[in-house]
Amino acid sequence: MTTLRLVVASTTEIATGIREITFVRPDGGVLPSHPAGSHIVVEAGDQRNAYSLTNPGARPRRYSVAVLLRPDGNGGSRALHDLRPGAEVVVSPPRSAFPPVATARRHLLVAGGIGITPMLAHAREALRWGREAELLYVHRPEAAAFGSTVDDLLGPRAHRTTDRAEFGRLLGKLLGGAPIGTHLYVCGPTALMDHVLDTAAGLGWPAERLHSERFTPAELEPGRPFTARLARSGRDVKVGPGTSLLDALLAEGVPVPSMCRQGVCGECRVPVLSGRPSHRDEYLDDDERAAGTAVMCCVSRSETDLLEVDL
Repeated sequence: MTTLRLVVASTTEIATGIREITFVRPDGGVLPSHPAGSHIVVEAGDQRNAYSLTNPGARPRRYSVAVLLRPDGNGGSRALHDLRPGAEVVVSPPRSAFPPVATARRHLLVAGGIGITPMLAHAREALRWGREAELLYVHRPEAAAFGSTVDDLLGPRAHRTTDRAEFGRLLGKLLGGAPIGTHLYVCGPTALMDHVLDTAAGLGWPAERLHSERFTPAELEPGRPFTARLARSGRDVKVGPGTSLLDALLAEGVPVPSMCRQGVCGECRVPVLSGRPSHRDEYLDDDERAAGTAVMCCVSRSETDLLEVDL
């Protein structure tokens, strides 16, 4: 994967435990453009994690992300919080699995906590193109990242709350009153996202108008055991319940490139020759999933006893 070598231009704590970090090219030049909802994978030390871009995406000269410090995480958030201006980092080019639908009549954005980051970019792009957007944002009292920014952008179309009961009432009102043609976008903690999507489905929203992005894979069942057949060598690798295909391959000495290990960066994509993948990633689009010709081996598994891959 092509990477970009950038430097930290600024780092600022914008809410308790949340730091906004801005990266630029060393020469100050233009960075690759990207649609709203895009993310980059940042390498900091031996950690690689995906973060949503909050900056406008048309010929940007900076990439900005907001990072929530997770004391119980793998250390990636701490590494980014420790960055200082002038530090050099390696990032992936922007990738979007969560873009706005250009033909949508209206955009309803729902964010929980640090899930506000892609929604900020969505709101900015909606204004840029003159599209109608409304935002519902629930957050802890001390952690209103970009609260004043979304208020300024959307005015009365921005609804912020720190109360779960009020969030539920507002959600029902906005989902129930949305005109036909509205598309829903949600990002935040897994439980909140599942609640929002389940509520929308219960109100009759069609699946094609529901869009979500997860910063980490959803909690998944361990899955059934299966065998990965390596077509080039003819070897069989057993993948047990609760073990990722990537870890099983690495344990057998099979080199597979990987970065985020969250199913979002696409680095561990492996071609599938036969069998039916059980997709658990946030990278492949619907057509790619339906084709069944590739699998993100860091999180995805197999629906069949045998999955033949091009390794």
